[in-house]
This record gives sequence, structure tokens and C-alpha cells, in this order.
Amino acid sequence: MTLPPIAEVLPHTGDMILLDRVIELAAERIVCTRTVRAGNTFVESDGTLPAWVGIELMAQTIATWAGCHARAAGEPIRLGFLLGARQYQCDVDAFSADSELRIEAVRHFHDEDGMGVFACRIDATGGHAEARLTVFSPPDAATFAAYDAQESRS
Repeated sequence: MTLPPIAEVLPHTGDMILLDRVIELAAERIVCTRTVRAGNTFVESDGTLPAWVGIELMAQTIATWAGCHARAAGEPIRLGFLLGARQYQCDVDAFSADSELRIEAVRHFHDEDGMGVFACRIDATGGHAEARLTVFSPPDAATFAAYDAQESRS
């Protein structure tokens, strides 16, 4: 499978695309990278990236995995939702300026209704993070979102 540009498989746009590229892709696993650069979204004035952004990097890596597989199957790229993160542990408060982050997601569970669980990790010089993310990508996200909005008004 050819490794596509992130913007072609991730349902985000502009500055909210936090990943730089896909470097590995397999049936159950993906690895993406992100270089921490001054001026980028969520990067602090000292050039560091707060550790809490790691959960979003993991979620975008999962979304990129889903987008790559949808594209390979000739299907549309679907929206997904992060339902939760379990046991997020990071051994630094922030990832260093100019460091390259290697973000890996491995699928542990996925069903036909769009629910999935992934073991994720981030490795960088001087920093490491891990978590298990639960995600949901409904077959028709627009209907799902409209129903959810209607329920919240009731």
C-alpha cells in the first residue's frame, strides 16, 4: 500500500492537521511522525509541545489509519470520534522543541459498527507516552451528529 499524504486521508484541515507524514502502514498498525516546530498549533512560546497534546496526536494517527484503509478499499473517509483514553502516561511535561515524535497505533479491537480500541505510543528523544484509545466511526456520521444534537436539546 502506498503511503499517502496525511491531508488526503485525515478528515481535518489546515492547522488542525497535527501529523507530518505516515512512515509505516499495515493491516493492524500505523506509524506517523510529527516534528515539534515553533509557531505550530499548540506549540508553546518556548518551542515545546505540551504532553497533553499527545492524546490528539494518537487520535489523529488512528484516524489516518482508518483513512488509509478506507481509501485503499475505495470507500469514503469517515469522521470519527474519540470516546476515551485509558491510562495516558507520559514521562515528560512537554516534548522538546525541534524533536521528532514517532506516533504508533496498533488496533486491538474493531467491529462493523465502527467501535475500535487502539494501543498507542509516542517515542521521542527524551520523552515517551502511552495510552489505549477508544474510538467510534459511525457509518453515517452526519446522521449520528444530527441525532446527538437533537437529543441534547430535549
